[in-house]
Amino acid sequence: MTSEDAGIEAGVSPVVGTRWFRGSGGIRPVSLAPLSGRYLSLAEREEIAVLRAGGCGVREIARRTARSPSTISRELRRNAATRGGRLEYRATAAQWHADRRARRPKVAKLAANRALREYVQDRLAGAITRPDGAAVPGPDVRWIGRRHGRRADRRWARSWSPEQIANRLRIDFPDDESMRVSHEAIYQALYVQGRGALRRELTACLRTGRALRVPRARTRGRGKKFVTPEILISQRPAEAADRAVPGHWEGDLIVGLDSSAIGTLVERTTRFTMLLHLPPMEGHGTSPRIKNGPALAGHGAEAVRDAIAATITTLPEQLRRSLTWDQGAEMAGHAQLRIDTGIEIYFCDPHSPWQRPSNENTNGLLRQYFPKGTDLSRHGPGDLAAVAAALNGRPRKTLGWKTPAEAMAELLDDAAA
Repeated sequence: MTSEDAGIEAGVSPVVGTRWFRGSGGIRPVSLAPLSGRYLSLAEREEIAVLRAGGCGVREIARRTARSPSTISRELRRNAATRGGRLEYRATAAQWHADRRARRPKVAKLAANRALREYVQDRLAGAITRPDGAAVPGPDVRWIGRRHGRRADRRWARSWSPEQIANRLRIDFPDDESMRVSHEAIYQALYVQGRGALRRELTACLRTGRALRVPRARTRGRGKKFVTPEILISQRPAEAADRAVPGHWEGDLIVGLDSSAIGTLVERTTRFTMLLHLPPMEGHGTSPRIKNGPALAGHGAEAVRDAIAATITTLPEQLRRSLTWDQGAEMAGHAQLRIDTGIEIYFCDPHSPWQRPSNENTNGLLRQYFPKGTDLSRHGPGDLAAVAAALNGRPRKTLGWKTPAEAMAELLDDAAA
């Protein structure tokens, strides 16, 4: 649920719900519920004490209590009673040690250790310097309590990730156990108000710049609704992976200024490239946007579906076996595209561009003609055909120095025969 809806469900106003959520940094607070079965209970500690007094070893106690030997060994070492000068294990003393160690709240390690806190702050938010040691301040960016906007200046800092900081401490201070902190402790010091260690505005130095952590429950529903397990790349025929059988394509969009775009199709065996003209629709940039209306920029689901169908149906059926795309919303009409063209559609895993290697490489080559930050809508179908012909006329090492056009011509001749 959103923080506003959760506040209403809890019997407070939406504003208070949001305030509580932001105050906790998006992190679930420590639960005061009874310990789960993951931890030893008093009854188990009594059984361990009886078995230990009976002369049983660590592994025998572990077998009888259905616990790991390492759990028993650690319990006997950490929670033993030391009164009298000997290490004796008694259940009540062990339970007291465990309860004392688990008591919350306690002072955060970063708040209590100044040297450790300064090390973390320097690696996270310290100024970057030139090779001669002179500091470079970078843009003057005011922290507004929220994530940075798109295409906006960000704060320049050393910006080590919490994981990098936590692991580097072991290298820089190999003999100083006090200079240890987990990456999760750093995140909580940044996000949770009142921890007394790191200021929340230092979240601007994180790679994401996220001012609040996002609960996992909120991210589970963000997947594309039109992508199901049956059409993921893992279900694609093996013949497509080894490039032995032609007719398997990879596709994507390259995007330019003002949301202009060009579609790209690359055949995996021959590296033959076809470009899709996606002109902006009438009213783009002049009329106000309509919520849930058509994508006037020209690369909405219907426009991309029609452009792919018009282009790929110019090929014989043997050369249109499958098409692999990323999980972009422009392919929401893939079911109709499959019906119109007979081509099987598969989707890559999220954030996995390497699963379309030929297409990614080709997109890099196309940036020579269509640089980032330029208006791609000014290029007509003739321009796209010329650029595609230029790429298809380049000899490729992977093709034995044949050109993609020559390799495709051979396939078309074989299909005709």
